Amino acid sequence: MPAIRRDSLMTLEQYARERSRFRARVLEHKKVRTLPVGPHVTLIFEDELTVRYQIQEMLRVERIFEESGIQDELAAYNPLVPDGTNLKATMLIEFPDPAERARRLAELIDIEDHVWIRVAGFERVYAIADEDMDRENEHKTSAVHFLRFELAADMRHALRAGGSLSAGIDHPAYEATLDPIPLAAQNSLAGDIAR
Repeated sequence: MPAIRRDSLMTLEQYARERSRFRARVLEHKKVRTLPVGPHVTLIFEDELTVRYQIQEMLRVERIFEESGIQDELAAYNPLVPDGTNLKATMLIEFPDPAERARRLAELIDIEDHVWIRVAGFERVYAIADEDMDRENEHKTSAVHFLRFELAADMRHALRAGGSLSAGIDHPAYEATLDPIPLAAQNSLAGDIAR
């Protein structure tokens, strides 16, 4: 998947006109690609459209129109676009109560290294997490992580051919499996894999 280029972005004025329609399209698209893994973890699988939306929203909110600022946003967000050999996801750890959230984030150190996906018939592929920066310390993990699942060629071929996909977490303090991932999500994710 090619990176999002500067000349493909809408200007602030154009985005203001198109935002409502574009946002509705993206939210519908994201709904299919948002998967709960147990009661407290959500994986939002990113692609060109979801990342494009994030960039456009950041430019809008921050009122960025100067070239250097636009290039900074592209540099920050383009790594979240799958490159054809992998799937990429934002992982959210959600506990509504602040005291419980603090306690659980302390228990869940290294959870990002225990998230996996599996194409039917193959071994689990564990996430490569937070390549941009470390998001935990010795006291707690972050509530947000960025994950990359690098798939071997035979796995990619099987996924593109309709092989089922599952996801899970095998952390000692949090175990959950989504098996299989809903078909609509699986079909959408298969589109992230290059032919």
